[in-house]
Amino acid sequence: MRRKYGIIGVVVVAAISVAFLAMGSKTPKTKDYDLWKVYQDYFVNAKYIDLTHAFTPDIPVWPGFGHAKFYPTKAGKDLGDYAKKGEVFTYEKHGFVATAYWLPTDQYGTQLDPPAHWDAYYPTIDELPATYAIRPLVVIDISEKVKKNPGYHLSVDDIKEWEARHGRIPEGAVVMVRSDWSKKWPNVKPEKPFPGVSLDALKFLHEQRHILFHGHEPLDTDTTPTLEGEYWLMHHGYCQAEGVTNLWQVPEAGCLIAIGYAKPKGGTGGFARYIAICPPDWKYGVSIKDMPGAPLPKFDEPLVWDDQVGMRVRKPKK
Repeated sequence: MRRKYGIIGVVVVAAISVAFLAMGSKTPKTKDYDLWKVYQDYFVNAKYIDLTHAFTPDIPVWPGFGHAKFYPTKAGKDLGDYAKKGEVFTYEKHGFVATAYWLPTDQYGTQLDPPAHWDAYYPTIDELPATYAIRPLVVIDISEKVKKNPGYHLSVDDIKEWEARHGRIPEGAVVMVRSDWSKKWPNVKPEKPFPGVSLDALKFLHEQRHILFHGHEPLDTDTTPTLEGEYWLMHHGYCQAEGVTNLWQVPEAGCLIAIGYAKPKGGTGGFARYIAICPPDWKYGVSIKDMPGAPLPKFDEPLVWDDQVGMRVRKPKK
């Protein structure tokens, strides 16, 4: 009997052990948190479109600021046998590279202007609230009118025509003005004439529709002698986006926009990145399923420093 009970005990213990191992080997199910579900149901399949120019040393800029310069980063002090002060860091010797930037202005390339750009009593870029992160996106297309008149400015009538087709502009939205000026980037000049946004249109968007901010493709809001539109915005606590691109790829209504920018303390401008998030069936853009982002692809061409262009570029191996 003892032998019988001993065998039964061994069998029971083994069964329990197997059960615990089986439980431990199961992958826990992801919990159904509301925002995670929104991400999985909508954002994974959505189409993402970059509305941002990459900035380089030779992009268009207001002449009063001048162009940026890029440099390969050098050691700032002696690091023994690893690196001497002033030595450029390289993949071959140090295992990494870094880049130094001389930026004559924070008004460079695709940007987000905080009102402190013109008014000392309003927020700087680091004082903007975190609620700027994601908003409804409206795109108002004036490109056909700009073809006939390169200096055309968005009007209140243009806004009302958009609303007749798509309904009232959502409160808190970002309104981007499509002119197709950026299609020739970087072969554009900041001089007049260029498409803009009228003061009446700005006042209507902010005071009647209560948007977050508007954006445009050129590097200034309007072509008036005093830049009256930008003056009004900055002195009333409003931001604006400048140097935006690829608006021709975005539907006029139904999208969101993700807003990112650098956060220098006391900054009066922001190097920004804007991403349109569009419906899954939209013809442009890529989805997270298409490009999950990790791991990132490896290029055939290595990254090398090019003295002629003053920056790192990809070139075939010699």
